[in-house]
Amino acid sequence: MPARPLRIGLTCYPSVGGSGILASELGEELAQRGHEVHFISYERPFRMPADDPRVFFHPVIVNSYDLFKYPDYTLPLSVKMAEVSRDHDLDVLHVHYAVPHATAALLARDMLPVDRRPKIVTTLHGTDTTLLARDPGYGPAIRHALEYSDAITTVSEFMRRETLAHLPVTRPIEVIHNFFEPRPPARSIADVRHELGLRDGEAMLLHLSNLRALKRIDLLLETAARLHRAGENFRLVILAGGNFARFADDVQRLDLADRVVVRENVTNIEDYLQAADLGLFTSETESFCLSILELMSLGRPSVAFAVGGIPEVTAHNETGLLAQAFGDTAALAAHVQTLLRDPTRRAVLGVAAQSRAREQFSANVIVTRYEALYRQLVA
Repeated sequence: MPARPLRIGLTCYPSVGGSGILASELGEELAQRGHEVHFISYERPFRMPADDPRVFFHPVIVNSYDLFKYPDYTLPLSVKMAEVSRDHDLDVLHVHYAVPHATAALLARDMLPVDRRPKIVTTLHGTDTTLLARDPGYGPAIRHALEYSDAITTVSEFMRRETLAHLPVTRPIEVIHNFFEPRPPARSIADVRHELGLRDGEAMLLHLSNLRALKRIDLLLETAARLHRAGENFRLVILAGGNFARFADDVQRLDLADRVVVRENVTNIEDYLQAADLGLFTSETESFCLSILELMSLGRPSVAFAVGGIPEVTAHNETGLLAQAFGDTAALAAHVQTLLRDPTRRAVLGVAAQSRAREQFSANVIVTRYEALYRQLVA
């Protein structure tokens, strides 16, 4: 007898970023497997499916009262979580990022009768461990939320170690990597290159990020400037999950005005992934780097610093090239030059990258693990 479909609540930050994308993709995949999925957030999450009859969105309304100096999100979120859990008899509340989602989930659970309480799964993505856990105003609350979650997962072994170093929780932390399942591109490579203004023979370097400080856009532009001075024929295409205007002066100063193309808040990323020759990333740290996996899934290698969880995603000299010393833009530029000047090697790395993505980071592999975790908790 087949197991019954589950009713799952998902909460994430809806902005462009790895956690929001993962949660959206996870909800879509779970719905395709017959489960009922309820997103709970202040906006529709990025790339959330709009026409699936098993996917629902419940907006959290945040009111501003003169009594409060800062609007509060945690309490309205917890009330909405409790309401959706009660009305739809949720089996699981899966929250992405501990702050404030795990704390809100605990409050929501306590508002419900004992026999109507969903299990809470908290997935750590990075900043909640690497930054906020060190803040005395957040650390104790994060640790409490983790200790009282029914399960804790994180997206890389690197993040598991970081969590235990900064938040010595006693509960086990399971590593379940990110996944990416590309949708069919809507446009041809030729159409995308034409839209971007790329000329014949001009290589397309692709960077995707939310432009947060840890992404080190200054080093990205410095690397591009090195390539420009070396006479490489390329365009750096940046899919920005935020306003790129603050970097405009740097682009001019580095003489990159005709080398950098920016597109903001793009949802059909597959169009650009397929058109890229390789990815370029300069992050100071990464819990995983979903953007590298997105490129791998379309058979494109990336060049990056070997920081955080990136070496768990792409293997140096096998599926991409990694500079070992963070900040060494000369080494990073040299790796890019190597691949631009050797299309055969670039293609070999791309084939291996796509194979690794399918074997280790596909929906079939990763979503199956989340399903197994949910069923274990519900049972």
